[in-house]
Amino acid sequence: MMQAIVYEKYGSPDVLELQEIDVPVLNDDQVLVKAHAASVNPLDWHNMRGEPLFIRLSEGLTRPKNTGLGADVAGTVEAVGRNITLVQPGDEVFGMSVRTLAEFVAISEEGVVSKPANVTFEEAASVPVAALTALQGLRNKGGIQAGQKVLVNGAAGGVGTFAVQIAKSFGAEVTGVCSTRNVQLVRSIGADHVVDYTHEDFSRNGQRYDLLLDAAGNRSLSALRRVVTPEGTIVLVGAAKGRSGGRPILRLARGLLRGRFVSQTVVTYMAARNRDDLLFLKQLMEAGKITPVIDRRYPLSEVPDAIRYLEAGHAQGKVVITI
Repeated sequence: MMQAIVYEKYGSPDVLELQEIDVPVLNDDQVLVKAHAASVNPLDWHNMRGEPLFIRLSEGLTRPKNTGLGADVAGTVEAVGRNITLVQPGDEVFGMSVRTLAEFVAISEEGVVSKPANVTFEEAASVPVAALTALQGLRNKGGIQAGQKVLVNGAAGGVGTFAVQIAKSFGAEVTGVCSTRNVQLVRSIGADHVVDYTHEDFSRNGQRYDLLLDAAGNRSLSALRRVVTPEGTIVLVGAAKGRSGGRPILRLARGLLRGRFVSQTVVTYMAARNRDDLLFLKQLMEAGKITPVIDRRYPLSEVPDAIRYLEAGHAQGKVVITI
């Protein structure tokens, strides 16, 4: 048996319970990881609440089909299926799966790589979802190139802190947008310029960027278009808030429609688990080019409080769960 966070119905963090459940049974293509740390992401509270409502089309209309939460994990390999060749028991690893807010996690080989020796389990557990989102947004969707001017809106959040550092690793000139209390943090992770949105409207300061990654979702698409060059790209990150999700979806739909008549590119996406990308992030950490930013740490029993804090929208970097 093991302890894990379980929810049987949609709702506030009050629906989350720490329960004793069975340890996952491995199939031939899975790895069993004894978790030392995990982290929480906006995806967790969207799934927990079943909001926006379109989430329930895949997660269950009236109650969740998957009663566990979590996608990020770092720990030690406990056992491997007979088809596993890339890791072995005793290896320190990090990666992505489901039900990672638990003492043991079953992960496919595609979703796990060895942990860099120069980062802690907590730091490694903060990486997968947020850093893959940043990497795939900047590189795969944004086509980032050395020498480009890149703007990261929401630079102090989980995705944003990774996006600033990853953009710098590609040789871009990076501007981060954040609030006053986060200015020093964003500078410390390598941003060339920082815009404090409480004192300056980045959409009206006359600056233009080749690529804009919007991890905040707090500006209209027309405002974002004003700061991107005529041939530039806007990458929209993050799930919609609210029960219907209508406003963000309409914002995107209008942007894509207008995009037929302008030269700028507007894209949105869902980050995908990819072992090669996890290995790429591992190499960046080993080289000291990205350092995870951790705001708060909570024990497994306090996951409801961790998600409440994350939902409030003021986390600096990542919120980590120690197990």
